[in-house]
Amino acid sequence: MEPILKARGLVKRFGRVTALNRCDFDLYPGEILAVIGDNGAGKSVMIKSLSGAVQPDEGEVWLDGKPTRFASPIEARGAGIETVYQTLAMSPALSIADNMFMGREIRQPGVMGKWLRRLDKQAMEKFSREKLSELGLMTIQNINQAVETLSGGQRQGIAVARAAAFGSKVIILDEPTAALGVKEGRRVLELILDVRSRGIPIILISHNMPHVFEVADRIHVHRLGQRLCVINPKDYTMSDAVAFMTGAKEPPEAAIAA
Repeated sequence: MEPILKARGLVKRFGRVTALNRCDFDLYPGEILAVIGDNGAGKSVMIKSLSGAVQPDEGEVWLDGKPTRFASPIEARGAGIETVYQTLAMSPALSIADNMFMGREIRQPGVMGKWLRRLDKQAMEKFSREKLSELGLMTIQNINQAVETLSGGQRQGIAVARAAAFGSKVIILDEPTAALGVKEGRRVLELILDVRSRGIPIILISHNMPHVFEVADRIHVHRLGQRLCVINPKDYTMSDAVAFMTGAKEPPEAAIAA
């Protein structure tokens, strides 16, 4: 089976710092691939290189078996790759519905939308309510309230709901449960499994080992700017995974070859 998203030999330097050092990556159709690694290992830079937020200095990326290079996250989004970054990439002054549809607003039908460029606020609000309800985050009373008035956990939930609503080929989640409470975090994990059941592969970057081992089909261990190994969570323990990513233990040859 061919990977739906693949990278080979990615290199990214920031001055004298090499964030990615000949990094490889494989995401297969319909799987949840967890990416783990210590702080500063280069996980976020790798994800940003795959999603167009960062331009790698060297290496190639393939989507659906075709070589590609995204000049921006908007290009990647147009190709079906949705990303929730750790910074959430949201506008605090805009409403919840406006943030859900930022960059892909729905316009009113007919002359009002085509020529006067009027937005269909009602349609966007209805869609936003439905997606937030699916995630169990409709503790928010007013869909038109500004995002800056929400808690950190609520903002994270909206960003995850947005990615799940629009991701058609790949969804990338960078620490999606980091700012969430226990109940909201559980809802996000349920949503991740629900999205996977519809055939959309997910890249999950997380430091939460119980979450990783609960939902991941494979685990990509990232160390010193490159893929160290890929392991099956059924064959290894959380302690093994932590030992691999910190360098306390060498991974087996079979996992390195993966």
